[in-house]
Amino acid sequence: MSTIAAHKSGLRPPPALFAVTVFSSAALVFLVQPMVAKLVLPLLGGSPSVWNTSMAFFQIALLAGYGYAHVLQRAGSVGRQAMIHGAALLLAALALPLRVNELVGAPSSDHPNLWLLGVLAVSIGAPFAVLSATAPLVQAWHARTIGAEEGKEPYVLYAASNLGSLLALLAYPLVVEPAFTVYGQRIGWSVAYGAFVLLMAGLALVVARAGDHAPQVADVRKAVPLAWRQRLAWVALAALPSSLMLGVTTHITTDVASAPFLWVIPLALYLVTFIIAFQEKPAIPLDLTLILQAAALAGCAALLPFRTTNLLIQLFVHLVAFFLTALMCHQRLVARRPDPAHLTEFYLWLSVGGVVGGAFNAFVAPVIFDNVWEYPLVLALAALARPWGGTKIEPWSWAMLILGVGSAVAAPILMTFVGSTLGSRSVVGDFSQSDFLELGVRALMCAAVISAFLVRRHALFMFAIVAVLSVGADAAAERADTTKTWRSFFGVMSLSKTSAAARGGEIRMLAHGTTLHGAQAVHPYWACQPMVYYTVGTPIGQVFIRQQEQRPATRIGAVGLGTGSVAAYVRPGDRLTFFEIDPLVVRISTDPENFTYTTRCARGPIDYVLGDARLTVAKQPDASFDILLIDAFSSDAVPAHLLTVEAVRGYLAKLKPDGVLILHLSNRNLELLGPAQAVVKAAGGYGFLQKRRVINAGDAFWEADEDALVVGRTPQAVAAYGADPRWLALDPTQARPWTDDYTNLPGALWRKLGERYAWWPG
Repeated sequence: MSTIAAHKSGLRPPPALFAVTVFSSAALVFLVQPMVAKLVLPLLGGSPSVWNTSMAFFQIALLAGYGYAHVLQRAGSVGRQAMIHGAALLLAALALPLRVNELVGAPSSDHPNLWLLGVLAVSIGAPFAVLSATAPLVQAWHARTIGAEEGKEPYVLYAASNLGSLLALLAYPLVVEPAFTVYGQRIGWSVAYGAFVLLMAGLALVVARAGDHAPQVADVRKAVPLAWRQRLAWVALAALPSSLMLGVTTHITTDVASAPFLWVIPLALYLVTFIIAFQEKPAIPLDLTLILQAAALAGCAALLPFRTTNLLIQLFVHLVAFFLTALMCHQRLVARRPDPAHLTEFYLWLSVGGVVGGAFNAFVAPVIFDNVWEYPLVLALAALARPWGGTKIEPWSWAMLILGVGSAVAAPILMTFVGSTLGSRSVVGDFSQSDFLELGVRALMCAAVISAFLVRRHALFMFAIVAVLSVGADAAAERADTTKTWRSFFGVMSLSKTSAAARGGEIRMLAHGTTLHGAQAVHPYWACQPMVYYTVGTPIGQVFIRQQEQRPATRIGAVGLGTGSVAAYVRPGDRLTFFEIDPLVVRISTDPENFTYTTRCARGPIDYVLGDARLTVAKQPDASFDILLIDAFSSDAVPAHLLTVEAVRGYLAKLKPDGVLILHLSNRNLELLGPAQAVVKAAGGYGFLQKRRVINAGDAFWEADEDALVVGRTPQAVAAYGADPRWLALDPTQARPWTDDYTNLPGALWRKLGERYAWWPG
């Protein structure tokens, strides 16, 4: 029987079966990543290091899967490959049901990252790697069956793979996490893996039967050989978008806005660029992408340092520039795709590029940079990924290069010159110095942006203008209030200064990204009077004063150090223990050159315990604290594991019979009072809440609105607060209590939006 007749007789695999298989495998891969990270959250805490290390592991496992798919192509016939892959799927299933495997032992406080990598490897490493091999492997089978017969390239299936990834990415925080417990998630994923094995077995069966009759495709040895220059180009074009995705995420959550789930947007856009780039007929052609990307890239470089610009404009410009740059790189990557005979090697090198870009941002940049400099650096390097144009360079291109670089250099010079010579005088009539600065700097920035756009056909010229523009814009931006920046594995900290006559002049403030972590007046009279959330009129201040009135010596525990404001309440005879996860924060707050709460204001001893608070507080003796303050929720990267029923039970066990727990729940974007009240009741506690609102806050910015709960082990421990009209009874019916098995951050965000906007559906 001829091969064509064989296919017509019914042996031809259904094309849709290939697409459904790669779609399903990608969905499982992107569902399991946040799911597994959530499983280890109670063991290592909610710090960014848990998520970063998890993501690094998954990138490496993806590379291992692509490597396995590439090696499997040497197994010979499609039927033999199908048998081997089926066996690998079944062998990997031995790691299920999905769970934190205990073979590695208990969590290590000395080397938590190594422990986490080991746990991930034995818990999910094999299923993840085998699943990730599906996309290149199924495409290779497509090339040897349907593609061989019809002359169709298999790369379009990669778009289906990324569509599955995108939908799973959006589904987890919006549907899966709110609707299912952790137990339900891991059992459901394990069942879905089993269903996928059956789907893969069906595809393998029909592919194996058709493969024996399909026309022979070009052997790798007969295909056009690959040059190392081409392989390195694949790595570079894959590394740039991978690095930019993490860079823009860090930038917008650090310097623009800190909002829950904001990290989802860049990752979703990243996947969309793959979908478009690998389409048979891309929705956005490469020529149009190059034009739009040139304008967006130059505009983003000019806007980069100006944090006071409208929030929506900032987000729009950065996300559009990232999207178009990633799309350009991926379209350039697709344009360089090899013969299908080299398909699995192509995806292998693409994965290497993803690991290189991600590793640079996750592990190298935090060590060598004191701020998020990797983002503008890679943004400028992305200009080199554009077509380089011909060897002939027109005279006007040189003129544009000089104009662009000159304008970018002149902007900060103008800012410095005018600021030092004009002072606060008017320039022309009512045209003030600030107006003159804004007009002049923006004109120069616009000139640089236009110049960069006009030389877009010459990648090296555009790179030069964008690089200088990024540096020039940073120098021109108003940053007189920021005096120091530091960076650790946990983020970027900045020390800034402002002035308030009512507090004796200079005030120093510590921020993590856009979240204020404390402030202190420099004037000796005001220096030891705590500010922001810790003034004597706040709920926290009220609790400290009341508890200290009842006892001559108070044992205090505080989760979250910040500037160390709580230390101002420490009297002779008191003892305070700070539980802080970031060693950098300890160094900053205990340096008298920055803040003096802990070194000069505290009258009693202070201890510092490093590590995740859930673990370190648990190691303290039971019934040891008069006051235990949990102040870790003001940022929008909320450590939800610190606000579960299990966590609060642990806190209550550490209180003396008449001691109190303070939960500080002020948050710009999340409504945490609802679940917190339900958690207190479920944990067996008794308490009251207070919502303090500052009148004329603009005139007294050193005070802040505050939401807090005071909780005791018995009703008697908090009875005095029930008699105070400022404190209200708890209502545990507003939300479902959070547990180690269930949290609902999307619900908290939804309720906060309902509080903020009357038109928002309740």
